[in-house]
Amino acid sequence: MFDLEVSKLAMIGAVALVVIGPEKMPRVARTIGTLLGKAQRYVSDVKAEVNRSMEMEDLKKMKETMDNAMTDVQSSVLNATTKLNQGVAGLGLDSSEPEEWKPPPPEYKHPQKNWRLKRSAMPHWYKARQGVRTRALSGAARVARYRPPVGGRNGF
Repeated sequence: MFDLEVSKLAMIGAVALVVIGPEKMPRVARTIGTLLGKAQRYVSDVKAEVNRSMEMEDLKKMKETMDNAMTDVQSSVLNATTKLNQGVAGLGLDSSEPEEWKPPPPEYKHPQKNWRLKRSAMPHWYKARQGVRTRALSGAARVARYRPPVGGRNGF
């Protein structure tokens, strides 16, 4: 795009230093950097939008092909069922609607207690809200939890 070599960049920097001056040079460089950053973000946003629109067009084309395939399958199934009905009518069989199939009722299963599940009279949310302890601490755990820290302020 641009043929900027190190020598050309050095020449541009030297001219800018002379024209702008050393006091204003950092502020100008910062401004140029922010403007270049904004330009790069704008270009990347435009690229992303173009890619999104291309993907949307591809998805629309895919949807149209799927719709066409669905209508083809639907029409072929409809044709096959009409031919089947005509064949049944030609044989002289009763082409009335068959009875609707109903699944058999489920077998009775005795509700056995699952001994692995603990069942309590109070729900857990009620116990938690009332502050009831649901887990027991062992003696060693209780001592370790409530023992005062060693080496406190007084060094005991």
